[in-house]
Amino acid sequence: MQKITKEVYLNWYENMMLWRKFEDKLAAVYIQQKVRGFLHLYNGQEAVLAGALHAMDLSKDKMITAYRNHVQPIGMGVDPRRVMAELYGKATGTSQGLGGSMHIFSKEFRFYGGHGIVGGQIPLGAGIAFGDKYHGSDAVTLCCFGDGAARQGSLHETFNLAMLWKLPVVFICENNGYAMGTSVARTASHTDIWKLGKGYEMPCGPVDGMNPIKVAEAFDEAIQRARRGDGPTFLELKTYRYRGHSMSDAQHYRTKDEVEEYKKIDPITQVKTIILDKKYASEADLKVIDKRVKSLVEECEKFAEESPFPEKNVMYDVVYEQENYPFIQHKL
Repeated sequence: MQKITKEVYLNWYENMMLWRKFEDKLAAVYIQQKVRGFLHLYNGQEAVLAGALHAMDLSKDKMITAYRNHVQPIGMGVDPRRVMAELYGKATGTSQGLGGSMHIFSKEFRFYGGHGIVGGQIPLGAGIAFGDKYHGSDAVTLCCFGDGAARQGSLHETFNLAMLWKLPVVFICENNGYAMGTSVARTASHTDIWKLGKGYEMPCGPVDGMNPIKVAEAFDEAIQRARRGDGPTFLELKTYRYRGHSMSDAQHYRTKDEVEEYKKIDPITQVKTIILDKKYASEADLKVIDKRVKSLVEECEKFAEESPFPEKNVMYDVVYEQENYPFIQHKL
């Protein structure tokens, strides 16, 4: 793993601030009905992505996740303006406005979504890894899902085949405590989700998902294992989301005191403290970064607001409309 230097800490601070403020802006425009449908925000979980990106080789490694997926593609290189435009349903979005909040996608930057079906991305992540192994690539796929998705049957089928075929995939459960409004304790007989890997003799373990350093170290070990051809790893990232499951969540299942308690170990605050303690930057320097982030988020909003909606024909370009479509004949 690359050394965690002054530059890494400063990049972490700027990136995590961008992701946090990007999501805050989306919450604001959602209330104004400029973004419609479901909206799932990542506030509080930024350390998982920051640590992952540090350990990945962004020239070839891939990522797939669930519907809380706005900032991951930004971290992997997608223009945040295009991500914002996608949420607005505009033609300049990552999928010409057809994907929306839950289906951000970028073939160019190897970000494979954005999936609205709970746990639907787990077998797909293994499939991407199978493709890389089949074609002789040493790329690794990071397959992310939540604690609720860890209760889906597809996880077990995927774990079994991933171990059988030694697929180059890292399975990541971002355990933020709640499957929508249902606590982890109410979904299984024990709360150690990482132990699900033991049934398949898969290397597995818990990770402090609020600390990007711990995340990067755990991901580096898992990615290197996969790249060597030694198969998958299952990591449970213990993290927390400050906002509701989605914007329509009244959050009756937890107290405000609980949220405030987790904010004491906020990933951005942790990184900021290290930067100031080690004198990597001053408060004034960080305020310059904050201002730069605010300006970029405002640019994203302006770009999305001013972009046109897609032409109606775009909806029909990907479906069969023609009578007697000339399908290829079966060769039996």
